[in-house]
Amino acid sequence: MDGKTEIMSSGEFERGERSGQFDMERTAELFREFLEAVTRSPQESESVERDLSARLREHLGRTPRDSPVVKASYPAYDHPNVHGAVERWFAAEGRTYELIGMTGAGHQGDLSLPEIIESASRYNRFVIGAVEYTHLPIAPDEELACVSFGLYLGSEGGEQFALLLRGPSDNYGRDKVEIEVLAPRKELANRLLSDVDGLIRTHNIFRGQVLSFEGSEFGHGLGPFRFHARPRLTAEQIVLPSGLLERVERQVTGVARRREQLRAAGQHLRRGLLLYGPPGTGKTHTVRYLLSHLPDFTVVMLAGTSIGAIGPACALARMLQPALVVLEDCDLIAEARDYGGGEQPLLFQVLNEMDGLGDDSDVAFLLTTNRADLLEPALSQRPGRVDLAVEIPLPDADGRRRLIGLYGAGLGLGEELVDEVVDRTEGTTASFAKELVRRAVLVGAEREAVSTESQDLRAALDELLSDRDALTRRLLGVPDAASEEGEEEE
Repeated sequence: MDGKTEIMSSGEFERGERSGQFDMERTAELFREFLEAVTRSPQESESVERDLSARLREHLGRTPRDSPVVKASYPAYDHPNVHGAVERWFAAEGRTYELIGMTGAGHQGDLSLPEIIESASRYNRFVIGAVEYTHLPIAPDEELACVSFGLYLGSEGGEQFALLLRGPSDNYGRDKVEIEVLAPRKELANRLLSDVDGLIRTHNIFRGQVLSFEGSEFGHGLGPFRFHARPRLTAEQIVLPSGLLERVERQVTGVARRREQLRAAGQHLRRGLLLYGPPGTGKTHTVRYLLSHLPDFTVVMLAGTSIGAIGPACALARMLQPALVVLEDCDLIAEARDYGGGEQPLLFQVLNEMDGLGDDSDVAFLLTTNRADLLEPALSQRPGRVDLAVEIPLPDADGRRRLIGLYGAGLGLGEELVDEVVDRTEGTTASFAKELVRRAVLVGAEREAVSTESQDLRAALDELLSDRDALTRRLLGVPDAASEEGEEEE
């Protein structure tokens, strides 16, 4: 039975009859409503309960079509931020809401809120249904259930309004998050959206996170992100020539530590650092070390052609500064064109974005490359974008000894054996040393030895320096000349 149907009790009937004030027309009307309620089928009752137009009219106290609608959109990657901001806005004192869902043909398509209301009113294409959610990552090991299609029936200070939150959808080719606010006054809708923008900035889930751009499932734009646990590396785990790590740290973390002194002296904070050198020498490992010593920094990592999203990435870095933008393997985009058919290579777009940051922006750019010769012409044409270029060279004898000690810690390798390995591995990389120790442990395990012995390390080295592993050496960054020298010494 419809809960809104008024039914007169027998006592009321008798009192009305005795008082002579009984309204026969009202009685007939109530009786008709009673008959309709008791004879209505379950399907009809459900239809009334799911009537979207009636629910909106009841909530708003007026026809929905008479109210203005204000709309805002956000990048797809901001979905959890938008959801969280809307929830926080409604959680403030003096505000209430009811969240309902909608179902209907093409509800996730391009129809705006006014079009949905019109379709529900005239054609009954939309009815009240379940709220739709999607689970999105907000940290390396944490997800949040976010409203992907839901209508908030809100109230503030006696004013009733509705807010539609709609997330991105690959099924309908929508690559953004949308909010539409239907309110009695446009000023209320504008204020609500402005407050949501402020809450997104204040409570942004990306702040202080390490993110990598995985490429857009919609074919363009920025997102989704992959969250990474922040590395934990110490200086003892970084094997570089003496003084080199200190120079890199001063450029990146030193500016962060002394930002107030630099600002007071009128010096800019934005900086660019280029790490270059052969593959496998430790550029990425050095980057990971820097990340572990910048706990408060938001880090956005782009690599290869995904660097084409440098514009949105820099916008995110500006909003969430202090921030670090890591651009790995920049040589891959030195001559690549952007996706918009522009004349300039992507590298020039990177430099333009770096130049567009204000002097007081606490944003650092860290570029890595195996081919500095490809980047140098562009960098020299735009002086000042990169303030420091540091070569990460092939490890010298002392470096190779430290690498064997680092990766072989706990194996009990004797000094004589280490000296032999160092002599035979001239011209090899840090990646080579890491693989050498791993393979030696594997060789010992395959012969079911209790521990890795000198014969295992020699066998692994002989194998890696053999002709059959020539390609493996190159994949580990070892130049062909170094491989040939190792074979001659052998």
